[in-house]
Amino acid sequence: MTSEALTIKFGQPSWRVATRAVEVFVTETGGHLGPVTFRIGKQRIQPFAIAPWAEEKTHRNLPAVLKVLRGDFFCLPFGGNEKAFHGEHHPAHGETANARWKCESIRADHLHLSLKTRTRSGRVDKHISLRADQTAVYQRHIITSMKGAMSLGHHAMLQFPDTPGCGRVSTSRFLRGHVAPMPLETSAERGKSALKSGSAFRTLEKVRIQDGGWADLSTYPARRGHDDLVLLETDLRQPLAWTAVTFPAKRYVWFALKDPRILRQTILWLSNGGRRYAPWNGRHLNLMGLEEVTGYFHYGLAESARRNPLAAKGALTCHRLQAEQPLAVNYIMAIAAIPAGFDLVASITPASDRQSVRLTSPNGSSTQAPVDLDFLGLT
Repeated sequence: MTSEALTIKFGQPSWRVATRAVEVFVTETGGHLGPVTFRIGKQRIQPFAIAPWAEEKTHRNLPAVLKVLRGDFFCLPFGGNEKAFHGEHHPAHGETANARWKCESIRADHLHLSLKTRTRSGRVDKHISLRADQTAVYQRHIITSMKGAMSLGHHAMLQFPDTPGCGRVSTSRFLRGHVAPMPLETSAERGKSALKSGSAFRTLEKVRIQDGGWADLSTYPARRGHDDLVLLETDLRQPLAWTAVTFPAKRYVWFALKDPRILRQTILWLSNGGRRYAPWNGRHLNLMGLEEVTGYFHYGLAESARRNPLAAKGALTCHRLQAEQPLAVNYIMAIAAIPAGFDLVASITPASDRQSVRLTSPNGSSTQAPVDLDFLGLT
């Protein structure tokens, strides 16, 4: 695919795929999705975040993943990767989030990219596809010719309006929630976190904060001036796992669907001005990462592959790749209109033909969205 197929979008050469309902740009560097525009009726919804420094000149040592930072991207391995693993020095969130992808083919509604990894030899094929008249984005990453322990995941980031509490966050059942063992940010490093490190919780509505009080993580934006991170252990007894954010005033909901056997945890990164160092400079506001992963928090491959407190209790925090057995990571993100009174997603259930899902709120109000669940490969 020649450079003529690329267009500059927020400072990055990007490919475009689109239907009447969705328009997606994918960056050549890092394969980040963004901006993404969904059309529902007369609304044009762009839910994903784009770094405020995207078109600025940044320090030459800034990792590509931070220079490009936008929308959603695939991480292999997932995490900061500050520690080497068996002599491998992976960049933050892996080569898949930093390196230049090759375009194998492009159609109006489908993009196929590939990347040959160097830190650990292998190949990743990225497929981004759209369906006519569906406000959904389908992503499939196929990992081949790679072996050994590997954390991985998606790094979706939503930009919330600058209105406290305007978004309502919910997920499918999780077994336990955990605040990161160490503060995400510290004053010594010109940052600040609010949640109590290492604390556990059973519901998003009641999470310990450092001063002994409680935070409600189901309502956002909140806690301006802080960055925090929590991990939810997905309940594997459910065949379909999901994460959702409802915007009642805007009359729409964003939701993501996954196979919980492949993506075992959900990480919520609550970024609201808690990083005061470059390039963040306190201006990364009202953002939430809703990251579907298999890994040990945000630390990286070394921490995920070795014995850690989650793995010690039976949780899978990395996959064991086999060179002769490809691993497909399937993931769907979508938007749906909601009726008045719909304030929070309490459940997402498949239709009998598996070609749509019904989203229901606690008060019984509901909406239906066309989605091809067979894409996830669930059994």
